[in-house]
Amino acid sequence: MDKPKIKLGITLGDYNGIGPEVIIKTLADNRILNFCTPIIYGSGSLINKTRKLLHVENFSFQQIRQIAEHDSKRINVLNCWEEDLELNLGNPTPQSGRAALQSLQAASADLKAGNIDGIVTAPIDKDNIQSEEFKFPGHTEFFTSYFEAPESLMFLVSGNLRVATVTGHIPVKEVANKITTELLVQKLTILLHTLQKDFGIQKPRIAVLGLNPHAGENGLLGTEEQEIILPAIRSLKENGHLLFGPFPADGFFGTRQYQQVDATLAMYHDQGLIPFKTLAFENGVNYTAGLPIVRTSPDHGTAYNIAGANKAQESSFREALFLAIDIIRKRSTP
Repeated sequence: MDKPKIKLGITLGDYNGIGPEVIIKTLADNRILNFCTPIIYGSGSLINKTRKLLHVENFSFQQIRQIAEHDSKRINVLNCWEEDLELNLGNPTPQSGRAALQSLQAASADLKAGNIDGIVTAPIDKDNIQSEEFKFPGHTEFFTSYFEAPESLMFLVSGNLRVATVTGHIPVKEVANKITTELLVQKLTILLHTLQKDFGIQKPRIAVLGLNPHAGENGLLGTEEQEIILPAIRSLKENGHLLFGPFPADGFFGTRQYQQVDATLAMYHDQGLIPFKTLAFENGVNYTAGLPIVRTSPDHGTAYNIAGANKAQESSFREALFLAIDIIRKRSTP
């Protein structure tokens, strides 16, 4: 008997950004329906306004009010609010911030209830979405809290290029104090488990970057490598894991050493994401590892500067959708 088709929730993000555009452009290829049943959490009215603005003709959907009404052979839009909201493309508004949160909350509730199999999130404006109900630096922290995970991992993926970060959306001045041997062991353990369970790599090879320039230069430029990072690497190597480093970040990426490992662990956001996005911006995916659920997103933001101009590339969103499907399938395989 064939397995039931994967039900994939899609959040709208900030509708005044490029989220609806990349969603429509991705799902306009109806071959997507061979792989999953897409359920967009948002507003049929807004989706239709965006479709007309983009002059996309080959895109149809049915509107539903609850997940039980979905049609597995069609694109579904689950209406999360009643108001007929107006587009103000390129400009975040209080209405678009509230709508982004309503979309996220509705999809997350269905995911927690087991009504959908995973979520692909369109970009939010991290400032515009803030409210009494959302006090998180971003999606990663929201999902970690919502699904009560002790820890999670921001994991950027593009083919065999995989980069994770120890710290995420925090000020640079707080990074050094945040990094401890215990946290590194926790993050590396999540990364090892993710590569095995979600990517099918039985004996992963992981490179660990240093925190300081030149990885501290034997203590001359900082002692975190010797006092914090090396002990974490050694403790996991003693258990038979293949860990290497700490490497100076600039030379590591400059000499393409990332091609020799299955994943790289960076110490902070920009140390990992700048080289990743330089190498794979159009096809990169942000995956929240370490959670009991599957959540992916494109590796770009709301891009207000091109919203409504029909210039947004959907490739990263499409890759996020297919990575979610791949991971859901791997997790369901004994």
